[in-house]
Amino acid sequence: MPIFDFLSGQFIDVIHWTDDTRDTMVWRFEREGHEIKYGAKLTVREGQAAVFVHEGQLADVFTPGLYMLETNNMPIMTSLQHWDHGFKSPFKSEIYFVSTTRFNNLKWGTKNPIMLRDPEFGPTRIRAFGTYTVRVADAAKFLSEIVGTDGEFTMDEISFQIRNIIVQAFSRIIAGSGIPVLDMAANTADLGKLVAGEISSIVSDYGLAIPEFYIENISLPPEVEAALDKRTSMGIAGDLGKFTQYSAAEAMTAAAKNPSGGAGIGAGLGMGMGMAMAQNLAQDGPWGARQATAAPAAQTPPPPPPVEHVWHIAENGQTHGPYSKASMGRMVTDGKLTRESHVWTAGQDGWKRAEDVAELAQLFTVMPPPPPGL
Repeated sequence: MPIFDFLSGQFIDVIHWTDDTRDTMVWRFEREGHEIKYGAKLTVREGQAAVFVHEGQLADVFTPGLYMLETNNMPIMTSLQHWDHGFKSPFKSEIYFVSTTRFNNLKWGTKNPIMLRDPEFGPTRIRAFGTYTVRVADAAKFLSEIVGTDGEFTMDEISFQIRNIIVQAFSRIIAGSGIPVLDMAANTADLGKLVAGEISSIVSDYGLAIPEFYIENISLPPEVEAALDKRTSMGIAGDLGKFTQYSAAEAMTAAAKNPSGGAGIGAGLGMGMGMAMAQNLAQDGPWGARQATAAPAAQTPPPPPPVEHVWHIAENGQTHGPYSKASMGRMVTDGKLTRESHVWTAGQDGWKRAEDVAELAQLFTVMPPPPPGL
């Protein structure tokens, strides 16, 4: 560079920074050879901090105000350099201006759905997004941990890392909260405070703070939202028949709007709907009340179950019983009741042989008869 520019740089005694980018977090004051004139004036505005780095080591942090850069007001640098108060030569140091204002309207969101167990829907997935603000709380720590020797550090260089921290903390808190999905909208403020507290404890190691954190929306997958909307529509309809009519009317409207052959389908569907609605109006009457003539038909009661017969058996001039039909079947199997045995039950006209009673004759056909020819 020309010798005149170098000499004029030696006599510049005002060091300050004004920023109009709204995204610059750190800016390094550039001087030829990093030489700062002894007695120079340092102006640190509100919302800024100035960090002195001497020979790679952090020396001083200046808060808003006007300073004369002399050894007697920089004790840390004096101890580092072992200067006497009468030393007037320029000293080589780097000055970093750090913006301590809030960076607003920063976006965050879940790139992938978060799995959680909802008490009403069971296992489900949700997405969420919102905004947050960030500011530098500790300029020295932020410079040493994040910026390093970067001459111009912007918010974009760290926003991705902060978003990852937010999503991780949000996923852990929302999955362990136990709040039903349908109630999360009413608890976004409390959830935001929990997430902000979790995030602040992490980013404080970077010298940052999260003053504000907002959850703007928590949404379900499209399939679940569609099912939930249908369930809500059914609840609003109240009556399943009316809801069916409403759905058919919606389908008719959609078919009528279809330009490729939908007119014929819509017309046919409209005619069918019109006939069905006309029939409903005829039944309901002009005021929507069901006519009294359409009284439901009386239901015929079922017939009474048949009375089970019990039987008496006559053998050798003696009678014994009564026996149920099941007992009579076992006696046939054991050979105690034959076709020639005389039986009687209430309502029967006299004693009859067992094979002549239709109800008992079938008991003898359970076992196969003797083969023919014997």
